[in-house]
Amino acid sequence: MQFVQHPLSLAWCARTTLLVVCLLLGASIASADSHGEQEEPDSWLPSLITETPQEGFALAVTLSQKGVATTQPDAEVRRAKRAEYDDDPDSLIAASQVIATHFQTVAAANDYWRE
Repeated sequence: MQFVQHPLSLAWCARTTLLVVCLLLGASIASADSHGEQEEPDSWLPSLITETPQEGFALAVTLSQKGVATTQPDAEVRRAKRAEYDDDPDSLIAASQVIATHFQTVAAANDYWRE
């Protein structure tokens, strides 16, 4: 069996990762930036425990946004890159996958909200 590497795989992954990082902040760039300025870096996430799955999903989005702000702390750079990915369906799907991964973590921490 011969291994065949897709010619765009590494470049596509790197590009998609950068675009996902930028996309996740999207409209909430200011919120994520100001959030970090108002609180201690270690206190913004006191727990993964939430009351409902909907709150858990919101936390998953926040985790994704904070990851973007941590990876690229310059809000102007994030804003400048937005035009490169905002209409790219692959980037939108990749961003959704990152949020879904965070949601899996939050759901597991909450025992899937079993009663």
